[in-house]
Amino acid sequence: MPGMYDVIVIGGGPSGVTAALRARELGATVALVERDQLGGICLNDGVVPTRVLARAARLVRDAGQFPSYGLTGAAPALDFPGLLERVRQTIETVHYKKHLREHLRAAGVVVFEAAGEARFLDPYTLALPAGERLEGERFIICVGGQSRRLDVPGNEYALSYRDIWTLERLPRALVIVGGAATGCQLASIFAAFGCEVTLLETGPRLMGRADPLIGAELEQAFARRDIRVVCGIAGIERIERREAERVVHFTHSGVQHAINCDAVLLAVGWAGNIASLGLEAAGVEHQRGYIVVDDTLRTSAPHIFAAGDVTGRVMLVQSGSHEGRIAAENAVLETRRANSLAIVPHGGFTDPEYGSVGLSEDQARAHHDCAVAVVPYSDLDRAVIDGVRHGACKLIVARDSGRLLGAHVVGVHALEIVQVVAAGMAAGMEVSQLADLEIAYPTYTAIVGLAARQLVRELGRVELAPSWRALSRLRASEWERSDTLRKRDRGPRGGEA
Repeated sequence: MPGMYDVIVIGGGPSGVTAALRARELGATVALVERDQLGGICLNDGVVPTRVLARAARLVRDAGQFPSYGLTGAAPALDFPGLLERVRQTIETVHYKKHLREHLRAAGVVVFEAAGEARFLDPYTLALPAGERLEGERFIICVGGQSRRLDVPGNEYALSYRDIWTLERLPRALVIVGGAATGCQLASIFAAFGCEVTLLETGPRLMGRADPLIGAELEQAFARRDIRVVCGIAGIERIERREAERVVHFTHSGVQHAINCDAVLLAVGWAGNIASLGLEAAGVEHQRGYIVVDDTLRTSAPHIFAAGDVTGRVMLVQSGSHEGRIAAENAVLETRRANSLAIVPHGGFTDPEYGSVGLSEDQARAHHDCAVAVVPYSDLDRAVIDGVRHGACKLIVARDSGRLLGAHVVGVHALEIVQVVAAGMAAGMEVSQLADLEIAYPTYTAIVGLAARQLVRELGRVELAPSWRALSRLRASEWERSDTLRKRDRGPRGGEA
């Protein structure tokens, strides 16, 4: 119903839904305005459907191991339209599971769904295309973002992530522009489906903002899977259409190149959905396509807050939900709770998976005297059992305090593994406590314990005989270790460490 509300939330994705529910928990009258379908990009076009593709890709790769385990049978053939139908079914199932509309209304939130583009008329009035005008004392903007387009000739011939769900057939050859999280994940998925994939990146390496371990491990994995990776390109010059084919023109090392393919997919960044909001009328500052907020998620208009992708800070589902909760509390309670970005576990469903939390090695060394341990997956008995020995875990700690600064994992279940370190960081644990944690065997998570125990020896936090400490490479008294390390690590008397 139109009228005055304590809080008006704009956007019905994870941040918006969480903000609306939290504001109602605190006793505010709340309206939520969603231009299209509740659930946002996450549920309808992004993480949830992409994870279905990643699951299918994982099953295809697992089938390649069948002969090694005495299993016989034909290799699976991909029914791409059938897979997209599974995607649609999963989206419907998750929608049904959440009952977003019913849940919001049962909580007392007034929901305007499929309302179209909302626009500020003034700092306290929101206009909807159907003619409604909503007035609010406070606003929380959670409108999310969208894939950036390249400003080059022929950009209309390229696909964005949203166009994947409209494909009628699997491309034979695919060029992906952008070697960050989205590009790497989609390259991994489509290569597993049998596509000839080329990944183009302007930076010197994949995953340029991540710890170097992640980019290096992914490049090696992609090479094993015949994914062509070209880093350091000068940029895309144009995209050409030749009947059913596309031709991507780019320059690399001063030489012009052209790649023929069936489809071009852009993964070149994410911009906030701010164009139609009328932010100037509300007095809300924005820069480079994002709404500017302080650490309390307050905008330049004191009664207006923003959360999620539209701020351009940490564009993750879990962060969006967390920020929505903080924004609601600050808006309703008039508190100044700060949004900390120090402990945000995140990663991607590439093959192998990667996960990170805390500082990268470069960031840590810039501000701390730190110690770093890198343990390969080949040390793990579970990796040998499952036949997936590629990958590594990097653990970073402060030398003086032993405090956990960061962890970066590439390999099976990497995203699950980093949660252990994230929990330890949130609890203020130091590396000795993590080293003493008894982690179940045989698991992938045990690699965290291996790294922690390697570090406590390096830092001198356990008793060691002088002759052992004098070794060029300290190795822990571990049950789990790899043959390659065992051959080069010798004990005090020439035996195996």
